[in-house]
Amino acid sequence: MVGRHRRLNRDEEGIRLDTIRARLIYNPTSGREEVKRKLSAILQRLERGGIETSCHATECKGDATKAASEAVERGFDMIISAGGDGTLNEIVSGMAGHERRPSLGILPLGTTNDFARAHGIPRKWEHACDLITKRFTTPVDVGRANDSYFINIAGGGSLTELTYEVPSKLKTMVGQLAYYMKGLEKITRLHPTHMKISAEGVGEFEEEFMLFLIANSNSVAGFDRLAPNASTSDGVFDVLALRKCNLAEFLRIATMVMRGELITNDQHFLHFQSKRIVVETNDRVQLNLDGEFGGTLPCEFSILPAHLQVIVDELGVSSYRKNGGPNRALML
Repeated sequence: MVGRHRRLNRDEEGIRLDTIRARLIYNPTSGREEVKRKLSAILQRLERGGIETSCHATECKGDATKAASEAVERGFDMIISAGGDGTLNEIVSGMAGHERRPSLGILPLGTTNDFARAHGIPRKWEHACDLITKRFTTPVDVGRANDSYFINIAGGGSLTELTYEVPSKLKTMVGQLAYYMKGLEKITRLHPTHMKISAEGVGEFEEEFMLFLIANSNSVAGFDRLAPNASTSDGVFDVLALRKCNLAEFLRIATMVMRGELITNDQHFLHFQSKRIVVETNDRVQLNLDGEFGGTLPCEFSILPAHLQVIVDELGVSSYRKNGGPNRALML
């Protein structure tokens, strides 16, 4: 689509004339509280791009879900998620059950921002705002876990609970390091769990697993080599299940992940693709949905193909260079 960009209709002050209404839902504690500090500048930048934006600051768990559902019912043209993966998950959960779903813009201002990473959405708020004002959308799949939703990753077993056990204040102070600190604390308590994994079109696997991951995108916990072939536009999940192993083997695999090495071919991993998976166990295993607590097993995971329209870069990857400078070829 290069070379087919249209010049936007603007007034004498440079403001877009084809204005739309958006609801920005933000978590004031996400990341290092950047969204709270930059809110006024964010609103001004969006308005100059023709997006008339009102705000809702979340106050407690589940608040973003309620706010997103209300925004859909009130007929907003766009909903913007400003925060991390947890905020995004709640907003998706509030939108997914409606028949009419507005487009979704993302300001990735959290700690990890897996979904934004997978879709090339710029980390800098200025560039993310500019991307939103271009309004180019792509359909993305949404995952369903029993009666809940996720857009990036679902999982269960050893260590998968650490993302929602890390205190918000610690994430605000030290960022991504907070997860590694929590992981080191829990690593000595690793243990396998007997599970039965049934996958449509693949088969059944009943054995002891350390953990399982159901990936909708290729960015998982900040790593893009755990499920490199996963895509939010292919209509299937990429499933990884780590078989029973000792601590030394687990540390070897963890080291491979940290180095960015491919692990899907390792003998300790079960790896397949499917659009419907059921995981059962007699033990209590907590679920992680996009980094948040999602209940316990048993659980049926299914995919809703092309369920949301998400604002992304028109080339499919970020058009912003690592040094923060925009790609001039895409500027209007």
